[in-house]
Amino acid sequence: MDQKDIKLSKKLISSYKKRLEQEIFDRSKKLRMPQNKFEEIINNNNELINLKKALERLDTESESQSKV
Repeated sequence: MDQKDIKLSKKLISSYKKRLEQEIFDRSKKLRMPQNKFEEIINNNNELINLKKALERLDTESESQSKV
């Protein structure tokens, strides 16, 4: 992947991650869940965890390419 592809991937993944977090927040609010429960769901959601890992890998790849 070149820098342009990495940057686009990071942007798309970040955007999706934010939408997913907002959706969880909105549903939690509708269900009148306590704040700590909402945070627990966000922190333990497998899809969000995988998105965070993907962003970290892209950051690492981006840094290694910029050093070359």
